[in-house]
Amino acid sequence: MKALALAGVLAGIAAAGATEAAAPPGTHNICIRSYQIDHTKAQNDKTLIFYMKDGSQYQSTLTSTCPELSLYGFAYSPRPPDESCGNLQTIRVIRTGSVCLLGPLVPIGPRSGSAY
Repeated sequence: MKALALAGVLAGIAAAGATEAAAPPGTHNICIRSYQIDHTKAQNDKTLIFYMKDGSQYQSTLTSTCPELSLYGFAYSPRPPDESCGNLQTIRVIRTGSVCLLGPLVPIGPRSGSAY
């Protein structure tokens, strides 16, 4: 069920290159194009992995634990509409409605994506 919920949510959202967005002074903030996200995985209630269509991967450690995230999956609306940005994007746990803030997006996969 978790896989179906995430697949349905992520069918409409995905991301390719990475860019820097407005972030607190002194921090490095990455945004990914939402339409290039292939799928995501909640490794636990605090860590998300974004798997990109180009093979790159980004990890976000949420700013706090998001109860039952790894059990129920999440939904979100990218802001701006075509990007998901570390430290700026909130997600909502599907069954519980808990709202949590992404931490920084950090490249971790075989490809680091292309900056734009």
